[in-house]
Parts: sequence; structure tokens; C-alpha cells
Amino acid sequence: MSDADRAADIFRRATDLNREDPLLDGSLLVFPDYGQLVMTGDLHGHRRNFAKLLKYCDLEHSGARHVILHEIIHEEVESITGLDTSHEVLLEAARLKCEFPDQVHFLQSNHELAQVNRHEITKNGRVVTKDFEDAVLGAYGDTGKSVMTAIEDFIRSHPLAGRTTNRVFVSHSLPSPRLLPSFEPAVLSRTPTPIDLQDGGAAHSLVWGRYQTKAALKILGGLLDADVFLCGHQPQESGYAIVHDRMIILASDHNHGVFLPFDLKKPVTIDSLVKNIRPFAGVA
Repeated sequence: MSDADRAADIFRRATDLNREDPLLDGSLLVFPDYGQLVMTGDLHGHRRNFAKLLKYCDLEHSGARHVILHEIIHEEVESITGLDTSHEVLLEAARLKCEFPDQVHFLQSNHELAQVNRHEITKNGRVVTKDFEDAVLGAYGDTGKSVMTAIEDFIRSHPLAGRTTNRVFVSHSLPSPRLLPSFEPAVLSRTPTPIDLQDGGAAHSLVWGRYQTKAALKILGGLLDADVFLCGHQPQESGYAIVHDRMIILASDHNHGVFLPFDLKKPVTIDSLVKNIRPFAGVA
């Protein structure tokens, strides 16, 4: 079996496991009332933080621990001619899902959705969606298209969000105030359609939204039956931000990156969650 065949097989197996996840209800992960959930921010191919996350989670010896991954692709390269190798981190994440299918979970993100929608994203003078595909095709040569197809199917299998019994809602982002009136929470109760995933669709607005206001978060709390929101998407140089005492934005893609483990059984507040935030730099 070639490297391309092995990679495509891993992505296909992880895709099936995403769709068969026993926690999945429609496109929403419903977590149990025991154990621990580890929420991350955008990863963007940051290998060191990914390795430290795995060390902290120690999934082999922590059967009641769940970890959420999102926005894994589109690495921040050192120069405009640098090679985006985030597909390798995505492959490791898919392999992790195959090894720990009941503990490793993914969320749909705007960068990954843009990749499958052929929606160009430009960052620091680079079209990162094109650079990612070029890197995959370059890594696997003539058979790279089969890997790219498997990657796109894998991304499409990502759930949209998760909810815990202690009223925490986890997602890559939340609809912006402008799009909130047209947002359909019912998208969480079904497998997203192509229309849901395109610009203007409910899934699209969920992962692309920014600049949530206090009023918008109050409305979303009612719509999504949640007291606290944990998200990524909006860059945070210091690692995290607290938004209107109801939302925490995490970043996991740089040297000041963080992650957030919390108990799924105990009641939580914004303050208790903030106290649980861990810097990757502190994982020895």
C-alpha cells in the first residue's frame, strides 16, 4: 500500500467514525454528565501544541476524557514561499480518531469549510486554501487527488457543535449579530445540507460569525439552551478572551496558545472555566 493509499484509508475510516459517533445527534455532539471535556481553539497546524495536547490528555489512560479539535489546517508559515504541512497534523488527528473513536471529536470550522467549498482565504499575502491543496498534491504526487478527496469527505463529516449537561455550548464560532435573525438552530438537529454549508446557510453562519454582542449572546443562550459558549475563530494574541461574561474565545495556534479542560458533571461558571484554562507552554 502506498503512502497515499494509507493516508486516504485513515481519513476514510475517521470519516465513518465521525458519522457513527454515539454522541452525535444530528450535527450536535451531546456529551455525558461525567468525565472531562478538553476544548481547544484554532490549531492551524501547530505541531508542538498538538503534541502537548496529546500528552496532557493521555487518552490511553483516561477513558472518560473527551477532546475537541477544530481548525487544524492552514498553517502559519514562516515566509510567503513556505510550505503548509498542516495536512500532516490533520492526518495525525484523523489517526487519533481511529485509535480513540469515543474520545476524539471534531467541530466544523470556517477554514476547513472554505477548503471544501473552494472559497479562497487570503492570509498574509497567501491564498491558504490553494497552498494547502498544493501541499497535499505535492506530498503524494500523482495519487494526491485521492488523498484530497478523502480529506474533503473527512471535513464534511465534522459535527457543527457540542453541548454538555452543565449547559456549556462548544462550537468553532457563533452567528454574528447581523446574521442572527436568519440563523436556524434546527440545523443542529440534522446532517447539514450543501445549502447549509454554503454562504448564507445556517452552518456557514455558525462557523464564520464574529463580534458577538451582549444582546446576541443572550438570544443565543435561549436558542441553544446554554449558559456559556466556548469557541475559537477570533484570533487571541494572549491565548484567550472573555466576551460579555458569557463566551470564552480560545486560541491554540501560537506560543501563547491555551486549552480548556473542565468537568462534565459539576456546575460551571465563566469564572470557574477561566480558572481551568491551561497554557500549552505549561505542559512539560
